[in-house]
Amino acid sequence: MSADRTEALKQMLTADPRNDFARFALAMEYAKASHLEDAAREFALLIENNPDYWGAYYHYGQTLERLFRLDEARQAYEKGIEVTGRLGQARARSELEAALQLLG
Repeated sequence: MSADRTEALKQMLTADPRNDFARFALAMEYAKASHLEDAAREFALLIENNPDYWGAYYHYGQTLERLFRLDEARQAYEKGIEVTGRLGQARARSELEAALQLLG
């Protein structure tokens, strides 16, 4: 995790807490650095603020799986399948369905 990048993203979010791109990027930085609780929190906030941000659901589910929060991961994938279906994001929906199937 790049401390400079993380700090820059945090500053962007301080200036605009609803900056979806910055929140997603911060969550991904945390996930890459295995700061999984922080990543999960940021993904959850992103989805809460913008439920149609379909790109977050897969990564949120993956993060929850790494935390062994399997029921929550399942819910993230299911919600993502619903959102991507409604928005016509067939490829993303397929990836979410595959992740859900692997989760069992």
